[in-house]
Amino acid sequence: METFIEFYRPLSGEIGAMTGASDSLAYVHGGILILFSARMLTRRSLATWTPFLFVLTAALAKEGADRIAHGAWRIPDATFDIINTIFWPFVLMVGLRWRRAHPQKEGKTFQVNVSIAPSANSLGDNVSSRNQSSS
Repeated sequence: METFIEFYRPLSGEIGAMTGASDSLAYVHGGILILFSARMLTRRSLATWTPFLFVLTAALAKEGADRIAHGAWRIPDATFDIINTIFWPFVLMVGLRWRRAHPQKEGKTFQVNVSIAPSANSLGDNVSSRNQSSS
């Protein structure tokens, strides 16, 4: 256990120092990284619980490691860290599950047609008006 603590404490601090990012941002990025890694590893859709549960398990394990390294629970910090880690993976999972449950219906599509080139009619009007003014 001593070797774990001796290894974990400096590593935890160095990761933040190397990236220059705040702890909160590191937790957010870590959660997304774990989510997509679990997606690729398990080949399960992001709309399933499996990749999200990997993120939740990793967040809880990280806080367990913090508890061992610091010798006591830091409940406010641990809660905030877990929320930062799981928030966006959870939102992504819920959104994809909702989308899967509510497929877009035929006829309720939104389509926009944009034309950059001038229409043939307006081009013809410009040419004819130039011809009349030069005569």
